[in-house]
Amino acid sequence: MNTGAEAVETAIKICRKWAYEKKGIPENKAKIIVCENNFHGRTTTIISFSNDPVANTHFGPFTPGFERIPYDDLGALEEALKDENVAGFLVEPIQGEAGVFVPSDGYLKGAARMCNERNVLFIADEVQTGIARTGDLLAVNHEDVNPDILILGKAVSGGVYPVSAVLADDEVMNVIGPGQHGSTFGGNPLAAKVAVAALEVVKEENLAENASYLGKLFRAEMDKIIEKTDLVSKVRGRGLLNAILINDTEDSSTAWDICMAMKENGLLAKPTHGNIIRFAPPLVMTEEQLLDCVAIIEKTLMEFKK
Repeated sequence: MNTGAEAVETAIKICRKWAYEKKGIPENKAKIIVCENNFHGRTTTIISFSNDPVANTHFGPFTPGFERIPYDDLGALEEALKDENVAGFLVEPIQGEAGVFVPSDGYLKGAARMCNERNVLFIADEVQTGIARTGDLLAVNHEDVNPDILILGKAVSGGVYPVSAVLADDEVMNVIGPGQHGSTFGGNPLAAKVAVAALEVVKEENLAENASYLGKLFRAEMDKIIEKTDLVSKVRGRGLLNAILINDTEDSSTAWDICMAMKENGLLAKPTHGNIIRFAPPLVMTEEQLLDCVAIIEKTLMEFKK
């Protein structure tokens, strides 16, 4: 495929077709469980199960067939899985747009086990977290989880060319027959070559290990800064996907204002909601560069006034 959203749409189609042809769910009754505060893309079907008003306001009517439950809540998942028409559980191993929300240890493994027991496909959206971003090739690897369907994008091509992918074993993938799904530029030779080259760099330059080491260093340095200011309450993340929580409300502009101040000081970061700032630097970053970034963050926070 090309974009992450296109890959998610593809995974949804595969999951539904598998549900009818393999699991025996009645036609048009298949349901996919998703999580609150999810972000899987911006197409009409995907925003149908978003609870972000920025994403879905005035874009209806929406696509049915989805049930939203709290993230990082195995009890809620267990209850939702009692419905025999559930075909899949679509989840981000770490919720990126929600503010780098890292679930509790054991959540992904527990969710995968529950899905397996109920003959439900465990679908991992690793568009943001995959390809070494969290300190391992895949974020699900931290819990030794093998998804039934894996969604990849973004870094799979090193940011050079639009490439995304959906992976599954034959039993699941082969429900899609010739002519039943496609993409104009999907699988084109240039995209495939770029993706292969990018993956070779990830392996040869040990970028997963680099992300793991630098991520721990970043969070340790941020903890030191937090001790010096009341502006930031927490740092969280895994590998080189991190966020800081600002002591203000979600409807404030503080995170945005701080990001604008960081920009003036030479650092680009992304605000999420009104009180969270995300940091997802290049995986090829060096320790020296990371510490330069930390210095800019500290300078900005110390000088900032609401």
